[in-house]
Amino acid sequence: MLLEIEDIHVHYGKIAALKGISVSVDEGEIVTLIGANGAGKTTTLKTISGLRGLTSGAIRFDGADISKMPGHKRVTAGIGQAPEGRGIFPGMTVEDNLLMGAYARRDDSSKELAEAYELFPRLAERKSQMGGTMSGGEQQMLAIGRALMAKPKVLLLDEPSMGLAPMLVQQIFSIIEEINRRGTTVLLVEQNAQQALQIAHRAYVLETGRVVKSAPAGELLDDPQVRAAYLGGGTGGDLGEAAVPDAEPADDAEEAK
Repeated sequence: MLLEIEDIHVHYGKIAALKGISVSVDEGEIVTLIGANGAGKTTTLKTISGLRGLTSGAIRFDGADISKMPGHKRVTAGIGQAPEGRGIFPGMTVEDNLLMGAYARRDDSSKELAEAYELFPRLAERKSQMGGTMSGGEQQMLAIGRALMAKPKVLLLDEPSMGLAPMLVQQIFSIIEEINRRGTTVLLVEQNAQQALQIAHRAYVLETGRVVKSAPAGELLDDPQVRAAYLGGGTGGDLGEAAVPDAEPADDAEEAK
């Protein structure tokens, strides 16, 4: 097992954002977290990457307990993240944005830069262009490419299809599959549950800070409750607690943007 999140609790002040979540990711997998806005998906990724501290529970990565490890050391340990909202540097060129992804490395990153351009030919065409002048889809490619520059063992992707046209959504999901085929494990948070379940090996359903269902992704695609709640198969499904969109603070409510 490459990544194991065991019974983690996270609070924003007095508000419980995660209430005992346990998730595992084996090496070579694509695992997806699905759920309504405010379910705790973004908070889970931020906690794994070290941007949010644990109240209790444990995170183990590649055989080591990293629960108290600073975020920058988690990057060098092999955890990369492309955040929700992309988070690129708009006043820097495409190439400089990519090179920022390798800031913590001490070795030569030219191989990873070439691979990023191979994976995203559009970035190669625009490498001297300022990141802030690119389209939303191009910026998403840049955010993923930047995360890959650190040579992560696991890549955390937070809403990579958000705000993109349908044609670009298909392209982004194809790229995620290719990244996985090349050997990078992926933990994916995605509102587009249909697409996420189609490319994932396994999936977890989150509601109000809890895991309410987990199974192979194909099984969840055919699950009547999941289809009703998240795949447009009905007006709603009762998988546990009803989702309360404003139950969590603004930090995790970013998912609703």
